[in-house]
Amino acid sequence: MKQYFGFIALGALSLAAVGWLILGQPQPAPGPVAQRTETRPSPNSSTKTETSESGFDFYVLSLSWSPAFCASDAGRNSHQQCGADRKFGFVVHGLWPQNAQGYPEFCGADKQERVPDNLGRSMFDIMPSMGLIGHQWRKHGSCSGLTQKQYFDKTRHAYDRIKLPADISTGDQSKRLSADAIETAFVNANPGMTKGGIAISCDGPRLEEVRICLSKDLSFRDCPEVDRQGCRSNVAEIIPIR
Repeated sequence: MKQYFGFIALGALSLAAVGWLILGQPQPAPGPVAQRTETRPSPNSSTKTETSESGFDFYVLSLSWSPAFCASDAGRNSHQQCGADRKFGFVVHGLWPQNAQGYPEFCGADKQERVPDNLGRSMFDIMPSMGLIGHQWRKHGSCSGLTQKQYFDKTRHAYDRIKLPADISTGDQSKRLSADAIETAFVNANPGMTKGGIAISCDGPRLEEVRICLSKDLSFRDCPEVDRQGCRSNVAEIIPIR
């Protein structure tokens, strides 16, 4: 009997040895699978050097007549733009990517993305409100394909591209002009601009904004849809800078 059990034990050891050779060392039971993470630069990261102004056809530079804004309910609460020591005429409302029909908006992944204070304040001479600057980036600049700095640099270049007609922009006294006369003054001051590439926006009887269409290289161009939406008032009041 002892010999019988000895044969069984020897057989079991032989089978274990064969299994070891075929399968190799036993592996520990698998633990939890680690999640794969992916790191991407933020939209405003300094690593973003290549940009593409695609997804739209041209720009609209909107110039707001600041005295009209400051006379509105919204303007009365804007101390950065409308404080007692703030004497602005035309300021930049925004540089808007535009299509022949319609326009893109809020293209960024982060709808609450902020513009750094130092970058925003560098624009205060032509765009005097951090609230305005942040909103314009999120709604329009995020659709430009540019970084924040590139977008605001482009905004400044667009503003510098325009010669403001002195008889309107000085704002030394109230004026009453037709929308057509205001367009004519801008066209006469800016060679290459046509009435088909500019639109006047009115707030009731007052001049509110002048909107100028620019190609991506900031040359003047016509924009029928924008032009059709312009104010056609025979009398638009240009309230003075106070």
